[in-house]
Amino acid sequence: MNITLEKSSNVSAVLTVKMEKADYEDKVNKALKELSHKVKMPGFRPGKVPVSLVRKMYGPQAKAEEVNKLLGEKLYEYIRENKVNMLGEPLASEKQVPQDIEAQDDFEFVFDIAIAPEFKLELNQDDHVAYYDIEITDEQIDEQVKQLAQRGGHPESVDTYADRDVLRGTLAELDENGNVKEGGLQVEKVSLMPTYFNNDDQKKIFENAQKNAVVVFNPSKAYEGRDTEIASLLKVKKEEVANYAGNFSFQIDDISRFVPATLDQEFFDQVFGKDAVKSEEEFRARVKESIAIQHTADSDYKFLLDVRAYAEQKVGSLEFPDELLKKIMKQNNKEKDEKFVEENYVKSIEELKWHLIKEQLVAAHQIKVEDKDIKEMAIQTVRFQFAQYGMVNVPEEYLEQYAGDMLKKKDQVNMLVDRCVDTKIVAALKDCVTLDRKSVSVEDFRKMFES
Repeated sequence: MNITLEKSSNVSAVLTVKMEKADYEDKVNKALKELSHKVKMPGFRPGKVPVSLVRKMYGPQAKAEEVNKLLGEKLYEYIRENKVNMLGEPLASEKQVPQDIEAQDDFEFVFDIAIAPEFKLELNQDDHVAYYDIEITDEQIDEQVKQLAQRGGHPESVDTYADRDVLRGTLAELDENGNVKEGGLQVEKVSLMPTYFNNDDQKKIFENAQKNAVVVFNPSKAYEGRDTEIASLLKVKKEEVANYAGNFSFQIDDISRFVPATLDQEFFDQVFGKDAVKSEEEFRARVKESIAIQHTADSDYKFLLDVRAYAEQKVGSLEFPDELLKKIMKQNNKEKDEKFVEENYVKSIEELKWHLIKEQLVAAHQIKVEDKDIKEMAIQTVRFQFAQYGMVNVPEEYLEQYAGDMLKKKDQVNMLVDRCVDTKIVAALKDCVTLDRKSVSVEDFRKMFES
């Protein structure tokens, strides 16, 4: 087999594969022999079908399969061994002459391949990149403590209604005289939150309402035409809402109030584990630490974005085989319409340029991602997801269980690998370039991401 590569430009080449009968003949014979042991034909016992007969019936198919398999193996072996920095997949060339799998013994396959542009990026202490240290204020700690207390709270039954309480009871439709309408609509076990009424006058009706009291209000006015909510409250179809525009009585059976957790030892143990903190001061210190961890992650993310912008500017414009890449992109997205490539090509080239830059950074800093890194990143991801719901003391066995589920999904693993690479690049570059550190408030930091 003879494989040659001829450059047609700095960023494209024609790769030609010449294959002779001797290259694939043994493989075809072996495939047909194995097939003769499996194929079933009338008049022959299983496994005793003559190879000559199998060749007559399945020869072209076996030949095509083995030629294609060998072509793929040798093609990528050549690219790998010759360190051809190929972009995308090889594309059948317009120079390709049709090949007759049955009539020909020797074949010639011609491919157009896109080649990555050559450039060299070096970053060192002479390179300055901004790094933003996000300030932690007492107000942020207060807010986080409040959120944790809210998440650790519980509902309590109270006697007098206050804003944001939940009322439970029975609705009954009234007639024009204010009496329970005979044959009218009645709904039991209703949950009601006047806080979410649109009409302020209807909200006032419930002010200081007492448990076991009967309150008269108008659902249609309360929600001011929000038919979906009215239908849900009255348990009727949306198109029937207009039939219930009058007043209803509401028998209050229960008033439920959500009470935030008390900042006591039980709550401290619930959040950070038994006896991990023993005072409100220690609790706030741990909360501050958790905020700092998240701020560092946010700062690192912004740093990576700024490194990208800096590196792309330093590298400058790169030459790409646009027409060839568009063909490859179109072939990889056959299910998309004709406009897809034109609308997305520029963005894909921006991402491709950054991908090539990252490859150089990975090589320069000898970054490797191992299985243990991926597993740890999965655990960190799960831990962060739990923390968003105020669950910061999840046992390791549960974290590992959820992380294990992530690692069973290929797309999740790919995402975790990318995050590991980004994390290691950030760590390496923070020691490599000069950081122009700037202290910023959370508000100013967020404004950096506003378009």
